[in-house]
Amino acid sequence: MDDGCEHLSSEEDKFHDECGVMGVYLNKENASEEKNKSSSADGTYSTADCNAATLAYFGLYSLQHRGQDSAGIAVSDGTQIKMHKGMGTCAEVFNKENLVSLTGHIACGHVRYATAGSQCLENAQPMLQNSKLGGIAVAHNGQLVNYEQLREMLEDSGSTFLSTSDTEVIVKLIAKSYKKGLERSLTDTIQVIKGSFALVVMTEKYLIGARDPNGIRPLCLGQVENGWILASESCAIDAVNGTYVRDIQPGEIVIINEDGVLSFEFGERTSKRTCIFEYVYFARPDSIIDGIPVNEARMRMGACLARENPVPADVVIGVPDSGIGAAQGYAREAGIPFASGIVKNKYIGRTFIAPTQKERENMVFVKLNAVRSVVNGKRVVVIDDSIVRGTTSRRLVQILRRAGAKEVHFRISSPPVKFPCYFGINTPTRSELISSSHNASEICKEIGADTLAFISAEGMMEACRECNPEGYGFCKGCFTGEYPMSVPGELNGKRL
Repeated sequence: MDDGCEHLSSEEDKFHDECGVMGVYLNKENASEEKNKSSSADGTYSTADCNAATLAYFGLYSLQHRGQDSAGIAVSDGTQIKMHKGMGTCAEVFNKENLVSLTGHIACGHVRYATAGSQCLENAQPMLQNSKLGGIAVAHNGQLVNYEQLREMLEDSGSTFLSTSDTEVIVKLIAKSYKKGLERSLTDTIQVIKGSFALVVMTEKYLIGARDPNGIRPLCLGQVENGWILASESCAIDAVNGTYVRDIQPGEIVIINEDGVLSFEFGERTSKRTCIFEYVYFARPDSIIDGIPVNEARMRMGACLARENPVPADVVIGVPDSGIGAAQGYAREAGIPFASGIVKNKYIGRTFIAPTQKERENMVFVKLNAVRSVVNGKRVVVIDDSIVRGTTSRRLVQILRRAGAKEVHFRISSPPVKFPCYFGINTPTRSELISSSHNASEICKEIGADTLAFISAEGMMEACRECNPEGYGFCKGCFTGEYPMSVPGELNGKRL
């Protein structure tokens, strides 16, 4: 129902990753056993007591930070695919009854953050395509840069579309060439789509994972006692008591069936370009992505920030939640005490209504508050992961000064964001990014801080590389405007 009001995301002035994916394959003989038996004798949790849909639900719950606007799970019992999806968080979409009805040993799940204008059930995932050769369900994290051309080609050949999501293009391309066999249809599809993608694909008998040749969006493989897991982040594997095995490599397809995991490459190897914002902001701190522990990377970013931009101060605080790790690293390196100086109201959901722009800006006062006993009369260094429009930063400075902070020194654990993303992050248009038209001193004046400094791009990337000596490449297009592949024009800020 449209109530005539805009609904405020709880992270209005932040970037948003557009989704998380989850896949489960359980050995059929174990999955069909009685599920009401007790856990092991020592009382520990056993995945053998769960069906695939339940494990997918647990995993999606741990990936909820990647999207809160819709959720869905498709399952297969080996002969047919059933699905349940809806608008809202996992807790809003699923209950005991609809989870019990999703019987099967294979599952494909998705949580989504929807961009403006696309918050509708038709765009919720997984997307399911049925044909005389069988069903195909697809969950996709990323964004295709050639979506419009592919959709036009499919429409010219007779395809009809129910959504505005590029995921529907992927599922129709797979179905179109499915008669060539699963492996060939996957390879043909993945070689024609361009952009970023971490895919979980399910048929009646197989679970498939695939990652784009640049590895922009994350995808990893885990094992449970009676099967396998695919997930956007390793924290989802932990959530089902599984064991993290490895990351899916850029340009790799894995096919999981009763014989195990088959891996093959679908194209020429390219240089890895993992999205650096996974480490700065998106991923949960307990996740490991491409061999880099996220929280360790954030702490190293904070330490680098302290070396590059020191300032005399009495206390270091972090903006919850993603600024905490960097703040701890900054404090340790600078020899300044760290304290929890900002409290976040965790009960402001995605539908909290703020009708006017002024009210939306003032929502920061509801969402965040300073701990007066920590900051009163002190020189405060506040660490945040990024500045997008500058609204949150300006309100934070006001909050800290209202709580008695004598000085407020802003430090940012990523470089200035000057360009939009085309690979699965909902970013404002370039004109809305404050760093695209203001330098650090101008932004400092805009937000009302005493000083402001950003980490250097080199320092940020080195902090990640220090966590993994083998070293990896990163996509840094939002900082430099140099992308891993050619991208379309901004099209007035339109996001798919």
